[in-house]
Amino acid sequence: MPRKEPRRTRERIVETALALFNREGEPHVTTADIADEMNISPGNLYYHFRNKDEIVGELYGALEQSIAPLLGIPSAAAANVEDFWLFLHLLFERMWAYRFFYRDLDDITTRNAQIARRFALLTARGRDAVAVLCRGLRSAGAMNVSDAELAALAMNVIIVVTYWMSFQRLSRPVATGQDRDAAGMRFEHAAAQVLALLAPYLYGPDRALVERLSAAYREPAATSSEA
Repeated sequence: MPRKEPRRTRERIVETALALFNREGEPHVTTADIADEMNISPGNLYYHFRNKDEIVGELYGALEQSIAPLLGIPSAAAANVEDFWLFLHLLFERMWAYRFFYRDLDDITTRNAQIARRFALLTARGRDAVAVLCRGLRSAGAMNVSDAELAALAMNVIIVVTYWMSFQRLSRPVATGQDRDAAGMRFEHAAAQVLALLAPYLYGPDRALVERLSAAYREPAATSSEA
């Protein structure tokens, strides 16, 4: 049986940095921490990345590549509430894999102008994708919304999506050095908050479905917080 090729050091650096950033918070992790975690010398790490910002840039590129396919929704696509739910769930799932970026978004984008520009474009694509889904709901007769309201709604959805993880971190603080996964990120709870933005514009069975989905999502979160 052929031996499995060992992972390249560069790949291991990126994977280790992602795990540490997610657990500790990017500002609290140094290149020395990454090298120590991998049991390699700092010089070995610097051979592949000159500094931590280059590692962050590599990880942002992976995040962007992961999310981009979700935003390529055909303009003529018929949409329903289930489409919107699936879009949100997949989006939050992929964001969660790179949660450090959203938790420390302002710090990272202030420090790195190139990432800031790329993220602005990604955010605009996300807003456009949400608008397409909303237009699909309107065309299907599920949503009663004007063009101006639709534009504002799409922007508000992206604001909530972008800053949801920061809100979670602030509302459930976890000490530095502990695994921040302990605070939990419920995709369903996050999706419920976004669906609540749509509810006033929906009517009939679609609004009832959103209300049922939102109630189902919130119940486990409430039960968990009471435990």
